[in-house]
Order: sequence, then C-alpha cells, then structure tokens
Amino acid sequence: MTTGPAAVNPVLGFAPADPATAAAHFRASLAFHTDVADVAAALSADGDPGFVVLDSRSTQAWDRGHVPGAVHLPTALIPERAGELLDRAVPVVTYCWGPSCNGAARAALALAELGFHVKEMLGGFEYWVREGLAYDTGRGPGPAAAADDCGC
Repeated sequence: MTTGPAAVNPVLGFAPADPATAAAHFRASLAFHTDVADVAAALSADGDPGFVVLDSRSTQAWDRGHVPGAVHLPTALIPERAGELLDRAVPVVTYCWGPSCNGAARAALALAELGFHVKEMLGGFEYWVREGLAYDTGRGPGPAAAADDCGC
C-alpha cells in the first residue's frame, strides 16, 4: 500500500526540511561556498574585490591554466607558505580542478586552521573554463589545453 508520493518518489523519500531549517542550512552553506560566476563578476568589477583567489593544484596543472590573478599555493605547502603569501585580514577563495576533486576543500581547511577566513569556489577551474572565462597559462593568456585533472 502506498502512502503518497514519498513511497514511490526517491526525491521525496526524505521530506524537505521546514522552511526555517532550510533557510538556516542554505545561509550557512553560502558562508562556506561561492561559485565561478560570482568570483568572475567580483574580479571583473572596478576596484578591489575584497578577497584573494588561491589555486591549490600542482605546478603542472597551474601552468596549463589558472584564474587570472590567482595565487598559486599547492595544499601541501600551505602550512609553511601561507603566512608569507597571504594576508589574514583578506578572505581567501580556494579552488582546485572541479567538482570531482576535494583539493579546494582540503586547502580551505588548512587555511582555516591557520586563522584565515576562507570560502571554496564551487566548480573549480573546470567550470571556470566551461563558463568561457579568460584564464592564464604558463605561456600567457588562454585558451590553451586546460588541465583536465585535479593535479592535487
């Protein structure tokens, strides 16, 4: 015997949260994440965006393509180099290759543990390229063959 849509529909197998709980969850999520479009818009606006972008991938991946103006700091080097490359008063937006890579989350964790304010850019460099946004390479401005791997 079915009892309604939840019994046959995997989307509603777990009922949605009440609106107040959902609002609190999504508000908290936005404190931790941003997306490619918002980062690109902030970087292209006049003036200081108020944050620095950090690419946490390997040097090989960085050389194949990265967000213009980003700081290159592979995750493994964050504990020893973040203090000299970054200002703790300036929020940091981390990115790695894309949604299948958790390098940006690991970098964000390492930075937060060092006292930095940090967000993760959802989609990473993969979605930066998919959006058709300009990027730099080790040989100058893209487009070029973008790194299609994490390089973490």
